[in-house]
Amino acid sequence: MTDFLKLNSKKIEIQWHGKGEKNRPTLIFLHEGLGCARMWKDFPQKVSQKTGCPALVFSRLGYGSSDPCPLPWKINFMHKQALRILPDIIKKAGIKTYILVGHSDGGSIGIIFSGSPHAKGLKGLITQAAHVFCEQKTVESIRQAKIHYEQQDLRQRLEKYHGENTENAFRGWNDVWLDPNFINWNIEKYLTRIDIPMLAIQGKDDQYGTIKQIESIKNHVKHVKPYLVDDCGHSPHLEQQKIVLNVMARFIHQIVIHENNP
Repeated sequence: MTDFLKLNSKKIEIQWHGKGEKNRPTLIFLHEGLGCARMWKDFPQKVSQKTGCPALVFSRLGYGSSDPCPLPWKINFMHKQALRILPDIIKKAGIKTYILVGHSDGGSIGIIFSGSPHAKGLKGLITQAAHVFCEQKTVESIRQAKIHYEQQDLRQRLEKYHGENTENAFRGWNDVWLDPNFINWNIEKYLTRIDIPMLAIQGKDDQYGTIKQIESIKNHVKHVKPYLVDDCGHSPHLEQQKIVLNVMARFIHQIVIHENNP
């Protein structure tokens, strides 16, 4: 069921899945750069059912049915999401303990948050195809996405999920990643500050990032389990759902067991 959360007079689209069992952390899903709550499809519900954890899915401002986000976005837009908006959403939703599940930009937002002083109550971090620095391969793929949006059918496909926010969502994301200064964007310093269990998933054929992304995470995070998915691109939870669902569920169960039996 889609609902809305009011945040500083702004309307945030949210979905709740599962009531959850006693003493289970809430799973908070952070979508990709062109995603929204609905574009996760039924995956959050399946993770919730498999783990007994309630799940909160939301669309960031400028996406889905949330209120728009003024253009242009600044290069530190993911920092703003992680350090200002996400803490407010967690507080407003009344969530005490939680595990972040982030995809692509959402994974990067999860990393920044997890390595910040705001991470009180955070029990674990799951990322898929997260970026920790900007690569030329990423920029080239995002440049191709612009061509598909302006000359092919990407705009029409996105309109199904974003409606009136389509232009806001695409231009906000695409323009900032193609800013010449974005090549210097780097969040590796946050990795070294992450002190909770982390599961880092990446498809071996990810068209938006090389294996160097997950290698950096592995080299900088103390308690991380890297997981590379065969025959898989940028969206492991959709392309190899059964594998990813099982890997995530095992990771979440380990956290729950540890929390209940410290």
